[in-house]
Amino acid sequence: LDEYGFIKGPNVPVRYRQDWTTTPPEQVDYVAVSPVQIVSVATSMIPFLEHDDANRALMGSNMQRQAVPLLKPERPLVGTGLEAQAARDSGMVIVSRTDGDVVYVDATEIRVRVGGQRLVVGDEEKTGDREQLRTDKPQELKYKLSKYQRSNQDTCLNQKPLVRIGEKVVAGQVLADGSSTEGGELALGQNIVV
Repeated sequence: LDEYGFIKGPNVPVRYRQDWTTTPPEQVDYVAVSPVQIVSVATSMIPFLEHDDANRALMGSNMQRQAVPLLKPERPLVGTGLEAQAARDSGMVIVSRTDGDVVYVDATEIRVRVGGQRLVVGDEEKTGDREQLRTDKPQELKYKLSKYQRSNQDTCLNQKPLVRIGEKVVAGQVLADGSSTEGGELALGQNIVV
């Protein structure tokens, strides 16, 4: 897409009546949000889906929906790359809203200090004058963690902090894991031991 939202290029790949072909962009009516939009989120979590029998893939998708949170979940060793996005979209991980420094962490709360950075004003090389100004007053953002809450499915919702005091965080970074996540990625089970 260009800056105006129009499709660029002489020909683009399209899906037309269950078949893949190419066509000029002027003939395109709808654009898919994602290449995996054809299948559900649970189905898109199955590695090497194209090599699976359809009935087995359907069973795997249904089993993922029925998974209950484990005491010690493990993120998959073999994944599809969508585990982190699925975890964020579930709403069970806490994500930093801004850049800052972690100033307090315990089992129920994470505090991130934002603002208060110093700016160097003036040209030290030419004049030798160096002045530091504080850009804004520092403030703390508080993130409350859910501890042992009951879900509608009678399972336990629990969040665990991933960050430590003094750590620098960036906007969009996962601060705390949810019940079925590990390291900010969806973790519905445990890896097989070989």
